[in-house]
This record gives sequence, C-alpha cells and structure tokens, in this order.
Amino acid sequence: MKNILRIIDANLNRSKEGLRVVEDFTRFVLSDDKISSVIKRQRHNIDKIARTVYPQLVSSRDSKNDVFRRTKESRKKNSFSVVVSNIKRVEESLRVLEEFSKIISASAGSKFKKIRFKIYDIEKEIVKKIL
Repeated sequence: MKNILRIIDANLNRSKEGLRVVEDFTRFVLSDDKISSVIKRQRHNIDKIARTVYPQLVSSRDSKNDVFRRTKESRKKNSFSVVVSNIKRVEESLRVLEEFSKIISASAGSKFKKIRFKIYDIEKEIVKKIL
C-alpha cells in the first residue's frame, strides 16, 4: 500500500503544481479572471479530495530515493509550450489519480474523473484565447 500512496502523492503534487503554472499564465499573461478562478477552484478541489489521507501520503513519500529526481528538464520554446506541457501533465496525473485512488476510495476516483474532464474544457478555452 505504501507504493500506491507514493503514486497518489506524486500525482497530487504534479497536478496541483501544473495547475498553478497554468493559473498564473491565465492570470498574468491572459489577464482572464474567469479562467484563472476556475483553475484555482479545481486546484482546491484536488486538495479537498486528498485532505483526509494527507498524513499517510506525506509519510509514504520518499523523494530522496525517487529514480527521476535528477532527470534533466527540457527547454521550453515559449510561454505557450510551458502552458501546454503543464496542462497535459495535469490531465495525465488526474488520470493516474482517478485509477489509483479507487484502491482507497471509489468516490475519490469519480471526483478526479470529473476534475479531469473540467480541465479538458479549460484547455480548450485557453487554446482558443491564445490562437
């Protein structure tokens, strides 16, 4: 179970961090308070789902021994590529959360699925605004 908690912990962090990057872009670059607020709400929703197991997640964390800890990051061309890579990261991590959280709670899985589909809609809105 510890390794399942590690998967959930890593993907919670990945999804919330990615949403923060996208939120800051929509807030400071697009100056879109509507989209920024929706993203912020989804980030908070993710946090709420995990709140009850948060102590277990942190206890299972082993970032010191993570095999990808020292993986080099690739360079981004522009802010659009930063946003796209982060929104894709969020969608992927939400899918992982949807699947693995079912081991702990079926309702958590369906909540992550709902958020994932909301992010697909947000992605479409952002791309429309940029292009």
